[in-house]
Amino acid sequence: MTLEEFRQSLLHEEPPGNLSFALAGLWWDAKGKWDQAHESAQQDEGTAGSWVHAYLHRKEGDSSNAVYWYRRADQPPCQSPLEQEWLKIVESLLSEAAPDL
Repeated sequence: MTLEEFRQSLLHEEPPGNLSFALAGLWWDAKGKWDQAHESAQQDEGTAGSWVHAYLHRKEGDSSNAVYWYRRADQPPCQSPLEQEWLKIVESLLSEAAPDL
């Protein structure tokens, strides 16, 4: 799936069924559904889910919790605008999932 296809999927009511839990979390976040985004990210216990989890807690304003999740994701705490971080994570996860999506 390309970034453009991911963005186009935001026109629908539900995320595409072939998204990972982490990508689905970012999908729900883009729809303004923080609770659903958080729930989805929690279902991915790997580094991708931790990275999305960190981003979501940073967005929520819970920086200490975000730092914990960045550490679990093996990512430095992000200082860039949230929109840039969202894009960076989406692009990274889409490139990792390219054969599957």
